[in-house]
Amino acid sequence: MRRSVCRGLLAFAAAASIGLLTLATTAAGAAAPAAGALTANRDAPACTTSGLDIWAATNRGSTYAGGYYDSIYLTNMSGHRCTLRGYAGVSAAGLSGKEIGSPAGREPLGPKLVTLAQDATAYILVQVGDPGNYGRTCFLPGSRPLQVPLAAGLRVYPPGQFTSKVAALPVLACYHHGPVWLHVDPARGPVSPPDQG
Repeated sequence: MRRSVCRGLLAFAAAASIGLLTLATTAAGAAAPAAGALTANRDAPACTTSGLDIWAATNRGSTYAGGYYDSIYLTNMSGHRCTLRGYAGVSAAGLSGKEIGSPAGREPLGPKLVTLAQDATAYILVQVGDPGNYGRTCFLPGSRPLQVPLAAGLRVYPPGQFTSKVAALPVLACYHHGPVWLHVDPARGPVSPPDQG
């Protein structure tokens, strides 16, 4: 009788050990994909200018006293995931691509890491002030009546990049360097962009 009890206890302990081992293995296996996903996010390369389709659109109806808002969109066309973090370099540009006036200032907001899958899109909010509010330095020389220049688009250096593309979007500009009438937020997303048509 005593031997039967001992055998039963040993069998129960062995079964419990196997069950615990199976549970631990299953838990470790379940955690592995999450850890792998975190590593993949961390290892995704920075989005490069050449791998991004950069375009802009007016936020119609989104205005404030003395200006309005536009958005710059950056769509990942690189063929792999990539990341954006921080501020883009933005300035008004003429048809020739030449910069008009001063580069955009930066709104004091906390940058966040944006991971873009292939064909995913991030955006940058652009605050466009009225250059006419900055005095005669923004007006075209010799214009009668006084007029500010109309830029053909926005030259955009994606965060951390040293090459740029021009996103076509007419905006009023300041003729001389000095006044900062453009301000940008850090990159945000991913988002569902508006139609480019």
